[in-house]
Amino acid sequence: MRETWMRITASIAALLAIVAFAALRPWESDEPQDEPGTVTVLAVGDIARCGSDADEQTAELVQRYPSAAVLAPGDLAYNSGTAEEFAECYDPVWGQFNSRLYPVPGNHDYGTDDAAPYFDYFGQRAGEPGKGWYSFDLGAWHVVALNSNCFAVACDEGSEQEQWLRADLEADDSRCTLAFWHAPRFSSGRHDGTRSVEDLWQVLLDHDVELLLSGHEHLYERTAPLDADGAVDESAGVRQFVVGTGGGNFYEIEERMPGSEAAITDALGVLRLSLGEDSYEWDFLPVTEDGTDDRGSDQCR
Repeated sequence: MRETWMRITASIAALLAIVAFAALRPWESDEPQDEPGTVTVLAVGDIARCGSDADEQTAELVQRYPSAAVLAPGDLAYNSGTAEEFAECYDPVWGQFNSRLYPVPGNHDYGTDDAAPYFDYFGQRAGEPGKGWYSFDLGAWHVVALNSNCFAVACDEGSEQEQWLRADLEADDSRCTLAFWHAPRFSSGRHDGTRSVEDLWQVLLDHDVELLLSGHEHLYERTAPLDADGAVDESAGVRQFVVGTGGGNFYEIEERMPGSEAAITDALGVLRLSLGEDSYEWDFLPVTEDGTDDRGSDQCR
């Protein structure tokens, strides 16, 4: 009887030790737990190029956040968006995220057959073939994915895409809204912004959209809220994040544009957003510990 009791006592002690160890053991992922009503979103574009391991480095950042949605603002398979490049350059590393990834096409994705390989590869996740715009909700936020390749799809006032965007935003009653497309409206980078999307930008302004995410420029840049002319408008402008840091070669900045609040031109990385019910936080995550980051927060209008 005594031996039986000693075995039971020893088993209980061992179980308590395991529980204590598990409580102290760090979780394998460094993914923070979202606050109630908050969702984590990762964003980065300009990603996969065969012969480079840069996309593998940014993929490792995404792996740390297995519950986060991933927004991919274009140029996903260099150099021409061929079926082979999606199969051999993008899919082996970034294909693992496709079930939680939301793409839009970039100009390099249009390097082959009107982006047919892009639309074939992503299927329904890319929106209607040949168009590439769609919308969805993440937590309390409404998200619109748009096609900024205005040489391939019309972006001007009265176009199908512009009318769709206006109707989509008018039908939505979310307090907070985020848009993403490939080419930024304004930028300090080598392309100096994209004028052809100005009518889509105006629709975002008309409907109090908080954020626009883009790639195209191979750098990171955050702007203040900007109006239709690129002037700072804290009360009614749209804040831009350019996150073309997924794996492409870096672009330099010769002169920062007015309204540019942060710029990083020498670091691969991923933008992490925490989208709350009426606010948002941002944090640029560089792939190296000594890389420059950028973080802050703001309220939805």
